[in-house]
Amino acid sequence: MTADADPLAWETRASEVAYTCPGFEVVHQDVRLPDGTDTDFDYLTEPPAVVVLPFVGDGGRDDDVVVIEEWRQAVSRVNRGLPAGSTEADDDDLAVAARRELREETGYDAGDVSHLCTVEPANGLLDSVHHVYVATGCEHAGEQDLDFDESIRVDTAAFADLLEAVRDGEIRDGRTHVAVTRYALECVLDGASSVDAAAEDEPAATPGGEGT
Repeated sequence: MTADADPLAWETRASEVAYTCPGFEVVHQDVRLPDGTDTDFDYLTEPPAVVVLPFVGDGGRDDDVVVIEEWRQAVSRVNRGLPAGSTEADDDDLAVAARRELREETGYDAGDVSHLCTVEPANGLLDSVHHVYVATGCEHAGEQDLDFDESIRVDTAAFADLLEAVRDGEIRDGRTHVAVTRYALECVLDGASSVDAAAEDEPAATPGGEGT
């Protein structure tokens, strides 16, 4: 550990991939805690992901949003939420990746795409990074292009209804909660009704790998 390291930092003594599967890996590490205790730690590592809040219109409260319903085996139910997907190794523009995931999962093409926020959804257990984008002027352009293990139904909902479904717990998907509530918050703080004032600067692209 370097002399200028934070006193809360753990020292990584050894690290190896303990398990690999399509989409993610589990990493096992031997670590030393700040008090000198030696122990181990396991976490899931996966490529960065893009999440898309896709408006059919210009991003107003009454505009329709393209949403998806997808089977989630881990919780044994259909999950209602927003299009999202992992970045690929050669992605050097996250906005382009967001457009791609929207097109593949929904069949919609985006007009304008703007970065909203970047979050680490569960950094005590995994190193995931989610880059959230707002797409406006989305139009249906063709069929979905799904992976073999994706079961996705496409629908639309008014943003106001989507926000209410998040607030009352009908929608439990974490990525959707972040995107919808952050967008609503930014619009309120900026006194805006659309994406023009809610969007942030673009983040730097971080190369990823395969995954969904």
